Amino acid sequence: MPQILRLSLAQTTSAKTHSENIEHLSHIVKDAARAGANMLALPEVVGMMNKDFEEASKSVTSAAQDPFIRACQHHAKAHKMWIQAGSTPVAGSGNKFRNHATLIAPTGKVVASYDKLHLFDVFLEGRPPTGESERYIAGDKAVLVETPFGPFGMTICYDLRFPMLYRDLAQQGAVLTFAPSAFTVPTGKAHWEILLRARAIENGMWIVAAAQVGTHQDGRKTWGHSMVVSPWGEVVADLGGTETGLVTVDIDLESPAKARRQIPSLRNEISYKFDRIDLT
Repeated sequence: MPQILRLSLAQTTSAKTHSENIEHLSHIVKDAARAGANMLALPEVVGMMNKDFEEASKSVTSAAQDPFIRACQHHAKAHKMWIQAGSTPVAGSGNKFRNHATLIAPTGKVVASYDKLHLFDVFLEGRPPTGESERYIAGDKAVLVETPFGPFGMTICYDLRFPMLYRDLAQQGAVLTFAPSAFTVPTGKAHWEILLRARAIENGMWIVAAAQVGTHQDGRKTWGHSMVVSPWGEVVADLGGTETGLVTVDIDLESPAKARRQIPSLRNEISYKFDRIDLT
């Protein structure tokens, strides 16, 4: 098993159409290839970012037919590169979409897929309610992928607020977990880095979080700050909150074992009972 994974992390301001995002993808992949990357990680909804459900519905297809996923497959094979293709909306059930993430091997084959488990239904002060479940159907499976680099977990954005998902992935052996995201500006400013570092520290694993940034065609504004966080909680890459871009880092695949030897919290877990003391 390789000791080092050279990974490129992309930050995008994705558009409303597949075609525009596919055009941008070609430049991202070429930059990653020039940097010598073994793997490229992309943000959430990188294939299409359009909050107009009716308009988006005209272009959303099955995962097998999705043009952005197909473009990622083409580039993975052409450049002999692994691509974690962020996520993109694909057809689900009940006239809703699935927020669908894929991992693509250097052969161009989709070797793993994951549908976002936790949908972003929130009520931020001073903003209209955000109801992702109005447009999307949630997944029902956690996903761990046994790659040549080690076991990798797959999550998406709001999943970050559910630490037991990351704990379960770590207990199953994950040494790295992807968290492609499109955080809002207020939640990003308050919580983004804290959540990423917490999930890394708690579990002694790498967190790779490619993110959307800036003002999008559909009017949304996203926080950016795509990050790679080490198993010790160190931010080893941060693409900032204003520009699109790419950064390439060397990930030490032995560092999760080192972190877990020093703080063996995965082994130290115990079962316990719960006593509720009612003083009313």
